[in-house]
Amino acid sequence: MATLTGRNVVVDPRVKGTITLTTDKPVSPSVAYAQFLAMLRLQGFTVVDAAGLDKIVPEADAKLQGGAVFDTVQVTGSQIATQIFKLNFENANNLLPILRPLISPNNTINVNPGNNSLVITDYGDNLRRIAQIIAAMDVSNATDVEVISLKHAIAVDLAPLVLRLIESGGGVSAVPGGQADGSFKTTLVAEPRSNTLILRAANPARLALAKSLIDKLDQPGTQSASGNIYVVYLKNAEATKLAVTLRAALSGDARSPTSASTPIATPGVSGTPGGSGTTATSQSSTGGQIQADAATNSLIITAPEPQYRQLRAVIDKLDARRAQVYVESLIAEVNADKAAEFGIQWQGALGQNGDANVGLLGTNFSIGGTNIVKLALTGATGSPTVGNGGNFAVAHQTNGVYVLGFLARYLQANGDGNILSTPNLLTLDNEEAKIIIAQNVPFVTGQFTNTGAGGTSGSVNPFQTIERKDVGITLKVKPQISENGTVKLTIYQEVSTIQASTINSANGPTTNKRSIESNVLVADGSIVVLGGLLSDEYSGGQEKIPVLGDVPLFGNLFKSEVRSRKKTNLMVFLRPVVVRDAAATDALSMDRYELMRSAQQRSQPENSTALPVNQGPQLPAPGSAESKK
Repeated sequence: MATLTGRNVVVDPRVKGTITLTTDKPVSPSVAYAQFLAMLRLQGFTVVDAAGLDKIVPEADAKLQGGAVFDTVQVTGSQIATQIFKLNFENANNLLPILRPLISPNNTINVNPGNNSLVITDYGDNLRRIAQIIAAMDVSNATDVEVISLKHAIAVDLAPLVLRLIESGGGVSAVPGGQADGSFKTTLVAEPRSNTLILRAANPARLALAKSLIDKLDQPGTQSASGNIYVVYLKNAEATKLAVTLRAALSGDARSPTSASTPIATPGVSGTPGGSGTTATSQSSTGGQIQADAATNSLIITAPEPQYRQLRAVIDKLDARRAQVYVESLIAEVNADKAAEFGIQWQGALGQNGDANVGLLGTNFSIGGTNIVKLALTGATGSPTVGNGGNFAVAHQTNGVYVLGFLARYLQANGDGNILSTPNLLTLDNEEAKIIIAQNVPFVTGQFTNTGAGGTSGSVNPFQTIERKDVGITLKVKPQISENGTVKLTIYQEVSTIQASTINSANGPTTNKRSIESNVLVADGSIVVLGGLLSDEYSGGQEKIPVLGDVPLFGNLFKSEVRSRKKTNLMVFLRPVVVRDAAATDALSMDRYELMRSAQQRSQPENSTALPVNQGPQLPAPGSAESKK
């Protein structure tokens, strides 16, 4: 056959057997080659054309060979090729179950959802038949977009009702038969500005049904135009606050020049001082009344239909889901304290009864809180107080009593502190939030003791007045989200601590307070520095004998010196993150949840056979049955 047709033929070793081809009359080489391919197909073999080389392989392996790929069929009927069918209207996934039974078992059909196309590998004659089927089914089923103007009904109220009736009414699906794709579902969208419905149906019959339902429901109300009462259930806004806004808008629009100087009273309005849960009515000059029912979060509107339409348009715009802001505050403080003391004191023997020695010469310094004379006197009573650091002393015995004659003191103290606090807050847009992480510390503000009468010296009825204050971290923030993604923040942040040395003070403890109150503008997710403190303090003190203390090296015997240095680095940073939907809220919450859960896992106690407590509290895994309780 290769000799007759002039083709290059390669035979797979698995292809074995004898084929006999006979014809009643002479045929051309091309016809003979077509008969040859048909005979191979009946024997379970096929020919794959790969760059001018005909490979005779088993049919099951033909799809793995380097065959040609076409957009249209360009091979003979009994030759395998791969063709790509690009669909314009029908969804490729919908045609897959229809075409799969038409493909031979050894060949394949696949879907590329990215560009809505089918990739089919099969014989050329079958590819032509499949192309005809696809062309017949790949037609536009959906109708054009229809804009329906309403005369009486409210578009926002009517749209979900009509859509529910079309999709479930009478048990008829909105998707044409044989289609499982949701892209051809009937779409009905309300446009509140012009009070119209935008309709796109799956087919003309569904379009006619939707228009018929809309026409039947778009009827005037049964009540008169002067006494209509409407109930509007709010989805996101707070009814009591929105009622006040709407009443103010009505009174401003309806106020006539003759009544402009007379304000409209709104007694008992909820959300204002003296208001109740259900607001009282506010009568405007046009007859409109708006009440809020806090229990159901709804508005009760008594107004003519044209005025109700105006109010409803305003309500639909104001009753929108508000974004949230997650505010993360970082308070970083690094402290470094260093102190050094060095001093030498010496003193001759003090006067003693029966002793000829009299103190005539010596040094006595008070830096460091320890001087040689005081230490010698307290040592005689058996209760000496020695200062911190290294102390080197020399004493001599006088009449059986040791008297301190020389004292050298050395001290170097270092103190470091590193504090990082991250108070976090999640709040609604334009709503103030506050978090306090503090101790409630008592401070004495007054005290009185009533001395007993009748000459008695006992105290009677002593009492104190105490005021408690929060000492710790306080963060108050009110965010406002702008259109360009930035966040305006009104912030008050306070960090207060109790000075450790004054805890037992008779006058009460002393607090260190650092506060920031500011208005800043921050991009979503960015970090901004609010303020801080960078201080470097140095203090030094020296006591010495004049002239003698200034002598190099030898003068250290006649002086005492102390030095200290304190460095404080305090910075406050802020990072707001806008959370616009439920998915972002869940992602943020799960991130914080996993952070705490991993921290609890790391802090679990080690297992011990001697101690019965081997497990600490731990958050349940997200999605578990325990976490849903």
